[in-house]
Amino acid sequence: MSAYFIADVKVHDLEAYRASGYLEAARASAADFGGNYVARGGETVVFEGEWVPNRLVIIEFPDLASMRAWHSSVEYEPWKKIRQSLADSNIVGIDGV
Repeated sequence: MSAYFIADVKVHDLEAYRASGYLEAARASAADFGGNYVARGGETVVFEGEWVPNRLVIIEFPDLASMRAWHSSVEYEPWKKIRQSLADSNIVGIDGV
């Protein structure tokens, strides 16, 4: 069953974020674990409620185990640290239906 990694990311310095190589490296490392980006920083529309995402990212994985393996992998770890230094993130994972 597919699982979805959903991140609301508030980037502090977009130029430094882009220059860091994070965007390309995160995509490549997620792909190594079966991850496929389905949304990344596009326009968001709030239909109800007060949540206004900053930069919404959704990555589909084959399952939660693959998502967990990627998020804790040695391949992603240095890039995760870069993201954490350049942005604040709220991240959840959820099983698909």
